[in-house]
Amino acid sequence: MTKLSRRVFLGSAPAAAAAAGVFGTLFSSAAEAAINWDDTYNVIVIGAGGAGLSAAVSAKEAGCKKVVVLEKMMFAGGNTIRAGGGFNAAIKADYEKAGIKDSPDLHAQQTLAAGDGRGDPVLVHQLTEKAPESVQWLKDHGVKFEDHIYQIYQIYAGLYKRARNPIGPRGGAYIKALLEVCKKEDIPILYNTRVVEIIREHQLSGRVLGVKVEQKGGKTLYLRALNGVVAAADGFAANDRLTAIHDPRMGQLGTTNHPGATGDVLIDLVDIGAGTRGLDYIQCIPGGVPGEKHAPNLFTHVDRFLFVNLDGKRFIKEDARRDVLRDAMLDQPKAIAWTIVDADGFEQLKNSKGPENEVALKTGTLYYADSIEDLAKKIGVPANNLKEAVDTYNKAVDTKKDPLGRAEGVLVNKIIKAPFYAGRVTMKRHHTMGGVIINKDAQVIDRRGNVVPGLYAVGEVTGGIHGTNRVGGNAMTDIFTYGRIAGVNAAKNPA
Repeated sequence: MTKLSRRVFLGSAPAAAAAAGVFGTLFSSAAEAAINWDDTYNVIVIGAGGAGLSAAVSAKEAGCKKVVVLEKMMFAGGNTIRAGGGFNAAIKADYEKAGIKDSPDLHAQQTLAAGDGRGDPVLVHQLTEKAPESVQWLKDHGVKFEDHIYQIYQIYAGLYKRARNPIGPRGGAYIKALLEVCKKEDIPILYNTRVVEIIREHQLSGRVLGVKVEQKGGKTLYLRALNGVVAAADGFAANDRLTAIHDPRMGQLGTTNHPGATGDVLIDLVDIGAGTRGLDYIQCIPGGVPGEKHAPNLFTHVDRFLFVNLDGKRFIKEDARRDVLRDAMLDQPKAIAWTIVDADGFEQLKNSKGPENEVALKTGTLYYADSIEDLAKKIGVPANNLKEAVDTYNKAVDTKKDPLGRAEGVLVNKIIKAPFYAGRVTMKRHHTMGGVIINKDAQVIDRRGNVVPGLYAVGEVTGGIHGTNRVGGNAMTDIFTYGRIAGVNAAKNPA
């Protein structure tokens, strides 16, 4: 049977199109009948990262018999598997154990303020209120979290001490656990399967019916979704051209993202009428300088590291917002800085960053020495400047007054124990805050403010949660909280 795309069908069936305004259900049946569907599922999830896997598992557990995950890469994980894994959640038992004052409401207030009030308060409050449930859900599905003195910490640009890390390979610990659940729940993951079209009744109206995909070797499939399609693809931080369109500074920077994070699904969503917000808010974090492989990571724990420039001088308070840190580093000579930690700081990084730092040591991109003066010589900065930077910081830990304004809560650990370590970094595109508009049920909203029936989105393909600037540690909170919400709501809303 010849396959007919939605657009071909509409173009060659004027009578059906004319009747659509009066007989919407009849048109839907006719449109679906015009496509020779290769397979039918209750819920189709696009993307096998943390957001997609949590949506798929939640949809299956909510009663859907057939759930499938489509992944354009040859492996699962998306950007989640590359993430440090820090997860922000105001969990009473955790913050009381750590002697910290916190609450979901404080988490929401800080998230909204950090995004300059451009985040949707409804989405943000739901995010922070359900974050503790997401941590417990992950635990129930096989993820183990660190449980010792460093369990709760302030992650890079996290602005508050409420992050925790999984035990295992960073963000990969989440992926590993959820892949096991998918196997147990008989949720197939179709790799090398790229979505090339999201099929809707009309170009800009009606229900989403399914997707058209291309597989390795050029095979095309049409997959029908009885309940809904969940778009859980990454953002577009790996797309030089698209990021430069929205922020011209970004085009020349590298990225921390995996190569598939190019915004393909975002464009597909816009093509069928999805509204967007915040596409010009593009976040960066430190990464390796061009030409150096296996960059070290010494900056995850804000209370443990310093930034210094190529002159060996501090230039920014290390606990600033990510956009402030980005702009400060881009203003430095060659847009390069050094991150500095001592032996205790290096030890603390071993669970989350240990493997990559060990590789960096072997390849010579991570430097160490038994004194600050010797470290300065190794990295080529003036020894007197670096010593002054470290000494001034250590004095600030004693006085709780930092000349650059670092908050008292992260003036707790001196840099005094040898050996001392340094890694050279520049800014890399890391997270795109903008994307399609969603409501609290993770339903996609069109450009007129209406729900697109049968379509859900979660994670970095969405906009409206992080505003102008994402708080460090909130990405994991976002993808697993709204992943669960999207999966459950798609499961209970059949056509």
